[in-house]
Amino acid sequence: MPRSKYYRYTECGLDNVLIHGIEVVRDDDGDKVISIPNIVGLHKAIAESIVAQPSGMTGAELRFIRTELGLSQAELGKIVHKDHQSVGRWERGEHPMDGAVEALIRLHAIERLEIKTTEGPAEISALCVPGADAHRHVIDGRDPKNYRPLAA
Repeated sequence: MPRSKYYRYTECGLDNVLIHGIEVVRDDDGDKVISIPNIVGLHKAIAESIVAQPSGMTGAELRFIRTELGLSQAELGKIVHKDHQSVGRWERGEHPMDGAVEALIRLHAIERLEIKTTEGPAEISALCVPGADAHRHVIDGRDPKNYRPLAA
């Protein structure tokens, strides 16, 4: 089956996720059709890429992580000792998130989503530095049973 080099996966709520090697087929009318099996595995790989990125999370990335954790803004706020309005402002990009809060969120995601990492709290904390540009998340989609982040 034919494969596209990269597919921009905006359906997850992020505009900086690319899936490499995803299968593209044509329907009876000749239109391109993308089928993405194992969404749970794909979203875990995206979360792993976000947690490991060498820059601060964007508001959309925070919202993605919070959603994958199955938490409301209020529930995430309780974990980091902030109110739900603060979480909402971070997600909308209205106010920067404190690095220590972001590190705690990343560590919580690693534990709850069972993300494999060799990084400890100090290394994770060092990643939480605001960056000028959004990090690109490139996911290897050639084996839908084993999605994994690629170097961007």
